[in-house]
Amino acid sequence: MSARCENTRSVRRLAARPSGELARGSVERVNNAHREYLASDEWRQTLQDLALPFAFGDLSYAELGDDVVEIGPGPGLTTDLLAAELPRITAVELDEGLADALRERTAGSNVEVLHADATAIPTESGRFSGAVSFTMMHHVPTVELQDAVLADICRVLQPGGLLVASDSVASDELAAFHDDDIYNPVDPETLEDRLTAAGYVDIAVRANPYAWAIHARRPPA
Repeated sequence: MSARCENTRSVRRLAARPSGELARGSVERVNNAHREYLASDEWRQTLQDLALPFAFGDLSYAELGDDVVEIGPGPGLTTDLLAAELPRITAVELDEGLADALRERTAGSNVEVLHADATAIPTESGRFSGAVSFTMMHHVPTVELQDAVLADICRVLQPGGLLVASDSVASDELAAFHDDDIYNPVDPETLEDRLTAAGYVDIAVRANPYAWAIHARRPPA
């Protein structure tokens, strides 16, 4: 795969490109090739065939419950796939243009879009039955902000609520693709401790050479 992801097989093998941007100050810019790829049919197919199945593993969509928050949907290809399976989704997107476009495109559907910072999600604590975030944490520029995102997701989950998330593992190829973007990949070996510190229980972390996935819950009441 070239630095601009021109090799489709390698892109699909990685199954872990960014699907959105969030967190205060986390995404100052995203290069044009990056934005175009996030809205492409190729990426949609990769999400459907590889990225989401890997993220969910043995879990079903139904285990997220009936009121789910999605963090960092970007152009909303993940939102489209989730909306076909879930009763209600609230998508939290920092980029105002992306949020407005997704809101317009999903008007009248089971999707609500919030233009907001995921370190301070503008909903009450304990609101959501489940939470998801796919291939976006590497766009959050510091470990501290990444941990703030994880902590606020935990806050807005109902007791016992489930978080499903995934992202790519660090690579030179992805670093090159993010030329003029923020790129701060998460080491999967740190995730269990970081999720525990953010307040989660029942933590499961899976990783391969290309991507990691987590399942974790807010503690029951």
